[in-house]
Amino acid sequence: MAHKLTKSLVDSIPNPDSGQMFYRDTELKGFGLRVGTGSKVYFAEGKVNNKTVRVTIGHHGVFTAEQARQQAKNILGMIAGGINPNDADKAKRAKSVTLQQVFDAYLKARNSLKPRTVYDYSRFMKTYFEEWQNKPLADITKDLIERKHRQIGERSEAQANLAMRFMRAIFNFAIGQYEDSEGNPIISDNPIKRLSQTRSWYRVDRRQTVIKAHELPAWFKAVNALPETSNGINRHAVKDYLLLLIFTGLRREEALGLRWEYVDLKAKTLTVPDPKNRQPHTLPLSDFLFDLLKARYEQNQGQSLFVFPGSGAKGYMDDPGKQMKKVIEASGVSFTPHDLRRTFITIAESLDISAYALKRLANHKMANDVTAGYIIGDAERLRAPMQRITDYLLAAMNA
Repeated sequence: MAHKLTKSLVDSIPNPDSGQMFYRDTELKGFGLRVGTGSKVYFAEGKVNNKTVRVTIGHHGVFTAEQARQQAKNILGMIAGGINPNDADKAKRAKSVTLQQVFDAYLKARNSLKPRTVYDYSRFMKTYFEEWQNKPLADITKDLIERKHRQIGERSEAQANLAMRFMRAIFNFAIGQYEDSEGNPIISDNPIKRLSQTRSWYRVDRRQTVIKAHELPAWFKAVNALPETSNGINRHAVKDYLLLLIFTGLRREEALGLRWEYVDLKAKTLTVPDPKNRQPHTLPLSDFLFDLLKARYEQNQGQSLFVFPGSGAKGYMDDPGKQMKKVIEASGVSFTPHDLRRTFITIAESLDISAYALKRLANHKMANDVTAGYIIGDAERLRAPMQRITDYLLAAMNA
């Protein structure tokens, strides 16, 4: 319908019972009103590259007819110049999106990230990028990245690299997520490239620390002699947790979060259903591990779903850092939970256990190994190697 759009005319137009009605202004071509069941909205429309472009101006009542007409003139001027106002507005919004907003969108899109990964990323945001959280991502330049990397590196070169790998992922996500109507990225370049172009990444050698054979007796003695704690963590739980790590090579969270439903005392196996590489990991229990877990099961008496229960929100024991420090002090052997995994793998390799069995025991991916793809992973085939590792450890510990 064609009318000169005035306040009195727009006020008099009834709302339809269903659908929408369009009223186009007779004085300004491209200016119109869309009337729905409960709304009256001004718009401007024209063609850019032979495609019709419609731009919403706003609701009648918020805008008067004359205010909307003036806005329409500005919009139609852009269209006449070959500019799609929707693209311009989208680009403006995208360029103003903040680091925190992109991070929130990233977590929502990557909803399969492990809780530990989400925790680490959130820690990076709070620890290293707090002053950037409300900064538009487009304003984070290569120079800012280079200075921030150097600043973090003064405290920890490894953390500086990790923090920038996190930022690289955020920028790559933004490049793919925020586009104009032509599909062109609003943020076209990842500023983290500067670190590669200037060879600024820190060279951080992989940790190689293990508990050496001659250190195992003192470590084992200190673990078994752990005193009772005042923070509610049972010393026997800490002892069994540390022993489980070194006798299985499990990662810290895999052991802490182990549920009884994944411990099969009849088949003498344990399973980590969702490990780091997303491939369920089943290990046979050596005689020592079977006795350890059987004793814990009998003590548990169905009280907890977890092998190492705790009073925290997760339901299982918190990382026993303080108790580990006591072991270090008593034994003189410095170690981390991952050092126990490295110790397990190193001992397995020293016993000439086959490469395929070793990878299965450690649950390392073999995606690029064609031969490995034909080998069926059966826990029973790992039972003998597992027992050999256990026997070596017990002998070295003078257990």
